[in-house]
Amino acid sequence: MGVVKIFYSVMRPFHRRYAAVFSPKSYSTAASPQTLYSAADDQTLLCILESCKLPSRIRTAGTVHSKIFKHGYGMHPSLLSKLIKAYAACDKPELAHQLLIEICSFSSDVTSANLLIDGFVKVGEIDTATRVFNALPTRDVVTWNLIIGGCVKSGLFVEAIGIFKEMLGTKIEPDGFTFASVVTACSKLGALNHGKWVHDVMMEKKIELNYILSSALVDMYSRCGRIATAKSVFDAAQRTDVSIWNSMINGLAMHGLAVDAISVFSAMKGENIPPDPVTFIGIITACSHCGLVQQGRKYFDLMKKDFSIQPQLEHYGAMVDLFARAGLLEEAYAMINEMPMEPDVVIWRTLLSACRTHKNSELGEFVVSKMKHLSSGDYVLLSNIYCSTKEWDNAETVRYTMNKKRVHKSIGKSWVELHGAIHHFKASDRTHPDTEPIYKVLEALTHRSRMEGYVPVLDLVLMDISEEEKEENLSYHSEKLALAFAILKSSPGTEVSISKNLRTCLDCHSWIKIVSKFVEALRNSLIAEISKATLSDVITKQQCPLTKPANPQSIS
Repeated sequence: MGVVKIFYSVMRPFHRRYAAVFSPKSYSTAASPQTLYSAADDQTLLCILESCKLPSRIRTAGTVHSKIFKHGYGMHPSLLSKLIKAYAACDKPELAHQLLIEICSFSSDVTSANLLIDGFVKVGEIDTATRVFNALPTRDVVTWNLIIGGCVKSGLFVEAIGIFKEMLGTKIEPDGFTFASVVTACSKLGALNHGKWVHDVMMEKKIELNYILSSALVDMYSRCGRIATAKSVFDAAQRTDVSIWNSMINGLAMHGLAVDAISVFSAMKGENIPPDPVTFIGIITACSHCGLVQQGRKYFDLMKKDFSIQPQLEHYGAMVDLFARAGLLEEAYAMINEMPMEPDVVIWRTLLSACRTHKNSELGEFVVSKMKHLSSGDYVLLSNIYCSTKEWDNAETVRYTMNKKRVHKSIGKSWVELHGAIHHFKASDRTHPDTEPIYKVLEALTHRSRMEGYVPVLDLVLMDISEEEKEENLSYHSEKLALAFAILKSSPGTEVSISKNLRTCLDCHSWIKIVSKFVEALRNSLIAEISKATLSDVITKQQCPLTKPANPQSIS
């Protein structure tokens, strides 16, 4: 049977009684040879495989393996991926490898292989998709696009760029879809030099800049701090599709250029391009970032009256953010009450964050009570509110609740692009080959920044310990390590762009702004003396003029 015929085939009805028996928690005590023998639907087999995490379960995994192919699930992505993981967990990597060979043998033609990889990507099994991709003897441009796009969707941006570089070494030519994915990866990483390189390759290969690619480039340059270059790409692009206009408006909003965003919106109307719902999200966001409350109200009303666009959840969220940033917490809450739909957790989180900024613990408690599902970030925000108002007992109660519920924060990571490579850091990271000099540079920068007026935001310490995986103090956040590394390894005048997967805390934001004032004047002596003395002593002796502060996330 060909892969196209058996892909997602024979989807038998879900037998609830089997699913209950074979849930991961109950399988070890409730399953019997008879019930395992009678299990036939895909959901039940998935539950059984979830229980196969010890060598003693290898026979069960083998039985499920045979049933998968017996019942026509030979190309069911979730089952195959779970089976591979089960063999590995049962200490049988050779069986996992053999299964990959079986999978590839079913995918004897490229089209079938592409369907298989696409299936793995769609169910979130990018690791298995990559294994299949690596095992394939033959690939076409669709194969490469699927795996690169899958990496981008899974947040594996560095890996996506690496696979693209590998592709350039083959005879397969990348197309517009390839470049759209890679540009997006560069955008998410803030990897300006890589983005420029991808753009150059695109031009060399004479890839047509359609609205999708143009929009991706505008977004990439905007995110990397090159708003003027983004505007140049926008001006040269075919602007017949609303998406390119939206990218430009969003880019300007990102940089706090509300007046320019409004100007682009006016030009859009002048070229008879009707705005869509995304357009107004961008405009309201631009107003929000600049504190233009009345203008934000105006465009929210204009959207309904002049363009008959009914506000969706995202529009209400943008308005809540507009009021919240301006400190109008009551107006923000009133907007939530006016919504014709149920507010999502993002909207509540926006208001909760504003409660932290404006130290309103009473409203913060109420917001938390309205949130049905709390993430680790929500607990951290509430804890932070209590810390800022010196309610230490309440803050400790939140921390206790987090520990009791085993709530863990996502690991904060920062990326910095330097000399053609992308380096990543975690808080208190000591895995980098240059760890010792990095920490010395960071110590020196922190010492000098205190002399220039930096005061650690100590009421954030409790929050940041959680966000940064129980780090000892504020000094070793990932973005600080990334900046210290960049200063250590770059030459004077080099622009440094740092990206992070989590929101930069107030302490790091304040610290980077101050460091940007003196770093260039201090760099040469700092590096020269790194092996001769304690860096804090070196910095204390320097009498350097202050330079103009750079963008907090873009130090040059």
